[in-house]
Amino acid sequence: MNIDLPLILTVIVGASGAVWLIDSLLFASARSARLAELQKRYPRWNETESADAKLFIESASREAADPVVVEYAKSFFPVLAFVLVLRSFLYEPFQIPSSSMVPTLQVGDYILVNKYRYGLRLPVTRTKVWDVSSPKRGDVMVFYPPHANDQYYIKRVIGVPGDRVQYRNKQLTVNGQMVPREWLTDVPGARRIQIGLEEPREGRSHLVQIDQLRPVRDFSVVVRPGHYFMMGDNRDNSSDSRVWGQVPERDIVGEAVAIWMHWESLFSIPSFERAGGLH
Repeated sequence: MNIDLPLILTVIVGASGAVWLIDSLLFASARSARLAELQKRYPRWNETESADAKLFIESASREAADPVVVEYAKSFFPVLAFVLVLRSFLYEPFQIPSSSMVPTLQVGDYILVNKYRYGLRLPVTRTKVWDVSSPKRGDVMVFYPPHANDQYYIKRVIGVPGDRVQYRNKQLTVNGQMVPREWLTDVPGARRIQIGLEEPREGRSHLVQIDQLRPVRDFSVVVRPGHYFMMGDNRDNSSDSRVWGQVPERDIVGEAVAIWMHWESLFSIPSFERAGGLH
């Protein structure tokens, strides 16, 4: 079961803000007036050790204190509102749960996702309210896939609207041009698994992993308007657009820009050796 954290956070922020606002408009003034009366009744209320001060504190806590729900709302609202704005419009942390982006991302990597790179979107509804830029080939993108629209996925942008993407004998071609690839090494201890450097657009390259023993999944597709074709860097061990189709623009979450921590399991020690920007 997936927890809809943006929805939960939005509801809590909205509820605590509403409680604070309603209290400020309807009830807070009465408590302030009662507090003023108590200050007149105990003229030495601000002298710390005086009898008036002790009586004032007791009376104020009993007759003019904020209700518990209002006190909690005032405490939680500013903090949670800040977290909501940060997660919704600036940066959000994610954990990598699978090996589909190996060797670029490992299971247990914690990444930062830029939420404004592709435009500002409202939490929960995902409505874009401000356009900034569009995904480009080679970007590592977080999104909601068509077949599981309540779960985050992370893959690499292979095709943008209008591109013809082809995959033949494990060689990627975009718009009739083979995507340059340079083999770097074989995976130690593995049979026929190779790591190569692929360049989906000029001046930007990334690592890919190919298993030469896995069956070839050839295809040819034209990316529809307003959609993106996504593939994992672990080409033979990734459920991506080859399986569940193209990703509509409305389901984009943001661009993965950096690894900030690696923590494989609860019983392992967090590491920052992999921290750095993504390619």
